[in-house]
Amino acid sequence: MESTSEAVPAEVRSREKRVFVFLTVVLAPLVAVAVVGSYGLLIWLYQMFMGPPKG
Repeated sequence: MESTSEAVPAEVRSREKRVFVFLTVVLAPLVAVAVVGSYGLLIWLYQMFMGPPKG
């Protein structure tokens, strides 16, 4: 029985490595920035209409 690493062609492993690097280096930070920025915009718009928080 062959091990799974030997059964996968080298070009497939290379493509998977490139996709992993793209997801971790490019896509994940962009999604994180978009989520935090959207939340900040939502809070800012809410405070524009409802006023600042009362303390």
